[in-house]
Amino acid sequence: MTLAVVVKGILRGKTIELERAPGLPDGQVVTVTVESADEGGVNLPPGEGLQRSAGAWSDDAEALDQYLEWTRQQRKQGRWNPEA
Repeated sequence: MTLAVVVKGILRGKTIELERAPGLPDGQVVTVTVESADEGGVNLPPGEGLQRSAGAWSDDAEALDQYLEWTRQQRKQGRWNPEA
């Protein structure tokens, strides 16, 4: 009989620290399949990662354009002009 138990853990070198006991007896021979449990958006719908990264401006393109123009102007003020 094969018993499958899914338990998350943290990899530390060659040791995996499980978040809870797997419920199997000590000494039980097991097979381990290791895969990343990255929960930070592995299966996001298309475009969702970009929308999240845009932050407060994700729904306000006009405000973003205004900020970018202001930033461009600020950068121009302190630059050395070789033609002057």
